[in-house]
Amino acid sequence: MSSPDFQRARSSAAKQAREAAILESARRLGAEQGIRQITLTDIAMAVGMHKSAMLRYFETREEIFLRLTADGWREWSAALRARLDAAEEMSPAAVGTTFAATLAERGMFCDLLAQAPMNLERNVSVEAVRTFKLATLTEVDAIVTATHRLLPTLTEEDGVDLVAAATSLSGAFWQMATPGPEIAALYRSEPGLAHAVVDVESRVARILSAMLTGILGRR
Repeated sequence: MSSPDFQRARSSAAKQAREAAILESARRLGAEQGIRQITLTDIAMAVGMHKSAMLRYFETREEIFLRLTADGWREWSAALRARLDAAEEMSPAAVGTTFAATLAERGMFCDLLAQAPMNLERNVSVEAVRTFKLATLTEVDAIVTATHRLLPTLTEEDGVDLVAAATSLSGAFWQMATPGPEIAALYRSEPGLAHAVVDVESRVARILSAMLTGILGRR
């Protein structure tokens, strides 16, 4: 049930504030427990609302986290481009390392990147997916432009492939790098399973650096 001090948002400003509170609660819970663990009920309880009341703002938990994924794209894109723009020059390896470092610093975003195509885009309206995809494309275009300044022979298609590889790999490797406590202890205790302990940043950096070196080497 709703908390005693809960009141329905009446004005546009109040509704926006309530929506922001829902997103912030989901963000906090997702960062603490992992996206897969969080239910709509968990978010409602954190906000102090009944789950049915939340449906006035978001249709599903997937819609909430898809919104957070779009926000994550904007935030990561801005941070990455700031680092790229600050550099006078960068080698292919340095560009790959910068992509990897800025993604590895954002664990929840990496989690969302993995969850988006598997789950978050599958229980929402077509319009929600359209809005998300358009927001993502805007950031991809901006990242490609910033990367092209440092690596002028990189084509637009190459740049899009670079962003796709960076985000896909970071999302997948983050899942491998953050197993449950018991599994993590197993990996640490068994020498034969040492390969299962994944360092997201270093592995993504190596792959992206090799990818860029190979692409540019052909030219």
